[in-house]
Amino acid sequence: MFCYQCEQTDRAHGAPGCASAKGNCGKDATTADLQDLLIHAVKGIAQYNALARGLGSADREADRFILYAMFTTLTNVNFNAGRFVAMLREAAQHRDCVKAAYETMALAQGVAAQAPAGPARWQPGADLPQLLAQAADVGVDAGLDVVGADIVGLRALVLYGLKGVCAYAHHARVLGYESDEVYAGVASALDFLAREPVAAGELLEQALALGSLNLKVMELLDAANTGRFGNQQPTAVRMTPVAGKAILVSGHDLGDLEALLQATEGAGVQIYTHGEMLPAHAYPKLKAYAHLAGNYGGAWQDQQSDFANFPGPILMTSNCLIEPLPHYRQRIFTTGPVGWAGVRHLEHHAFAPLVQAALALPGFRETAPEETVTIGFARHTVLGVADKVIDAVKAGQIRHFFLIGGCDGAAPGRNYYTEFAQAAPDDTVVMTLGCNKYRFNRHAFGDIGGIPRLLDLGQCNDSYSAIQIALALAEAFECGVNDLPLSLVISWFEQKAAAVLLTLLALGIRNIRLGPTLPAFLTPGVVQILVDQFGIQPIGEAHADLAAALARKAA
Repeated sequence: MFCYQCEQTDRAHGAPGCASAKGNCGKDATTADLQDLLIHAVKGIAQYNALARGLGSADREADRFILYAMFTTLTNVNFNAGRFVAMLREAAQHRDCVKAAYETMALAQGVAAQAPAGPARWQPGADLPQLLAQAADVGVDAGLDVVGADIVGLRALVLYGLKGVCAYAHHARVLGYESDEVYAGVASALDFLAREPVAAGELLEQALALGSLNLKVMELLDAANTGRFGNQQPTAVRMTPVAGKAILVSGHDLGDLEALLQATEGAGVQIYTHGEMLPAHAYPKLKAYAHLAGNYGGAWQDQQSDFANFPGPILMTSNCLIEPLPHYRQRIFTTGPVGWAGVRHLEHHAFAPLVQAALALPGFRETAPEETVTIGFARHTVLGVADKVIDAVKAGQIRHFFLIGGCDGAAPGRNYYTEFAQAAPDDTVVMTLGCNKYRFNRHAFGDIGGIPRLLDLGQCNDSYSAIQIALALAEAFECGVNDLPLSLVISWFEQKAAAVLLTLLALGIRNIRLGPTLPAFLTPGVVQILVDQFGIQPIGEAHADLAAALARKAA
């Protein structure tokens, strides 16, 4: 195997990348190689999908499969090799259906049908050894000795950004929100990668195009979440348990949470959120369920201790799964794109086994003293008091805004974000999104004239809110986003973060501080391009970076 798509990447042996029998995320070599082959197969579907779209046709089921398949290859999503073998067969079937439809349409329109090379001609091996032999030629570093590390790194930036785009689009799709423009953009990007581009400028241009596409996807996901569950509202969320039977829901998928709340209404079971599901409590239609009891635990990297101590079953709905430990493996369930061999997978919201497990397990024996955190400051809330915010800035009460957000993780260096947030002066506002918030969301930040100094904008899936707030402030002050008293301090971990970064770059936002380490696929040459063109900066020491941000804006 070779994998370097996330911040867990092994950096101990010179050339960075997990290349042993098991990656640092827990993914074994077989699964890693099958994921590489699935990406290759999906490119083949996209090659014919792009051609079919050129003749006015599209295969919606193939489009949906592409999003799902790409999502399963994100870090900490699916570790079940058997599921990937099945998806490879399914990918070939989708490709053949799209190919047949395209050729029929070409004949009907009197157009000579094209026969693309590369992934479009792939046929799945007869068994696992043959599939793994095929995978050996299509890894992310294929052609390294020919095109060089910078091209491979830029190609990886495009691929990993595209994985994030597909994940966000899948989240919107399962809530009933789809866009042919998005599907066409995804197919076009995969078709581009299938042609094995080798020009640095062309790859960077494609990366920025993906950033623009991801803005549309995040807008679609924002519409899906607010259309289905209402606009977020400021909400105090209980962070301590109450007595009773309990189920813990982790991941990101609000639709799965809603379905579980419906399935357990009146069943005598309390539902708790974990990790990036915390923002669910701010949506009116979700918090209306009386048995949505509160939030339990911390960010995703704490799950092995959180899940071990939770006295009920756990449902994992999307990315951020860590290898289940033996003492809770029998009470964890997966759904959607998530999977781990030997862990029970629930399709189509068939939650009966989960509820049965909750009723059989002890639950919380007593109610703990209440502790809360306040969330729900997505764009509708913040922009609803924009006049007060603008007046506070003009009056000198608010000197600066910091967006300190993104993914959390277990690697050394992430205390930087705690130190930075807590050291931010009292006349500054800290906005946050993603599970990075768990680094500091229990700190007492206070308020500025009734405006909370800590504004929790939601999940990483809510990045659209942060962008819209920044754009609205820029419009109000008649300046560009880069001229605002605003600094972005971003913690990245996996491919959704890569997609959001590309969106910020596509919008022309500069001087983003990124950490705790730069992605391993960004070679020194690629980093220099990002520094020169976009002012990307690796994080340094928290207090020094804070002082530099305040000095730059003051100047």
